[in-house]
Amino acid sequence: MNGQQHPTTSHDTPVTVIGLGPMGQAMTRALLSAGHPVTVWNRTAARADGLVADGATLAATPREAVGASGLVILSLTDYRAMYDVLDGATESLAGRTLVNLSSDTPDRTREAAAWAADHDAAFLTGGVMVPAPMVGTEAAHVYYSGPAAVMEDHRTALARLGAPRYLGEDPGLAQMMYQAQLTVFLTTLSGLMHATAMLGTAGMKAAEALPELLSFTDSIGAMLRAGEKNPGAALDSGEHPGDLSTVTMMGATSDHIVETSASLGLDLALPLAVQAHYRRAIEDGHGGDNWTRIIDGIRGPR
Repeated sequence: MNGQQHPTTSHDTPVTVIGLGPMGQAMTRALLSAGHPVTVWNRTAARADGLVADGATLAATPREAVGASGLVILSLTDYRAMYDVLDGATESLAGRTLVNLSSDTPDRTREAAAWAADHDAAFLTGGVMVPAPMVGTEAAHVYYSGPAAVMEDHRTALARLGAPRYLGEDPGLAQMMYQAQLTVFLTTLSGLMHATAMLGTAGMKAAEALPELLSFTDSIGAMLRAGEKNPGAALDSGEHPGDLSTVTMMGATSDHIVETSASLGLDLALPLAVQAHYRRAIEDGHGGDNWTRIIDGIRGPR
């Protein structure tokens, strides 16, 4: 690479953070507290005021921000924003490492890695799996993918944000894991709100309902791990023994949820989607299999 930067693993490695929403600000503070010189840039410069007071350096332009460090962390709305910000600074990218922690699709992530390579920059994709207040704490972890050597060069600095979990060379893989995790997260949130609305029609306040519902969500992982077989291994092997629960049984429950929700005048989008998974498996002749059989219809929708 032209103008190759040689990253170090010392605590004083310079880092640039572009994008100062709540996540970008939290990452900047975590890096500053660990002793890293941090240069920041944000379209609305006033967002940097508190960070500058804490020791960060505000760059006047994206070009200046990129030029200040060999490691450039992006915390933006999406990948389109990366191009909007950096298109005027591409001559400064050679020899740098871009670590994009923004959310987008795996395909756009792969396209971005190719774009970075065209400008002689290394590229890592990342997915931060905690909210901003938890960045830099022992509870934080971040998924990464991209070139293994690049990951190792910058592991120490990136560990300031949260424990790095490296998934492999495919630049889209970390984004895929991020989206998979958020699939579970967002559908769980919708389920909690639907359940709270159901109980609300019976006069139960959300302040009373949510603690009960949350205690149940906390136990779901333990329930899934309680069987003799690793549920993931069973899925990989295509085994769906219906000795503990069946598609037919779970499907009947989904029918009851739809009927109850309809009678209460609630939105049916979520319960109908769940019901459709079980009906498809029953139609395909798998009513006696374990509920995990619904993955077939998800993998191959009609």
